Amino acid sequence: MRARALFVKKLRSLRFSVVIEKDEDGYYVAYVPELPGCHTQAKTLDELLERVKEAVELYLQVEGSSAEIKRELVGIQFIEVGANEHKTIP
Repeated sequence: MRARALFVKKLRSLRFSVVIEKDEDGYYVAYVPELPGCHTQAKTLDELLERVKEAVELYLQVEGSSAEIKRELVGIQFIEVGANEHKTIP
């Protein structure tokens, strides 16, 4: 009896940053800074996360999983600045 050799292709896992914002209509909008043009939107966060994973997978199918990553998200910093009221001079 001959032994069969099994070849299993191991999928490597890639990790990306996702920036999520909420627009004026209440939709969540996500984009992936490392993948220019990779963005999506949804009404709920759960749906958004599913859609952004799908968007990344499609991006990698089109561009290739070895697509050159040009950016790296370093962090998000919140700042406060004073805002003057704009007055109309008669």
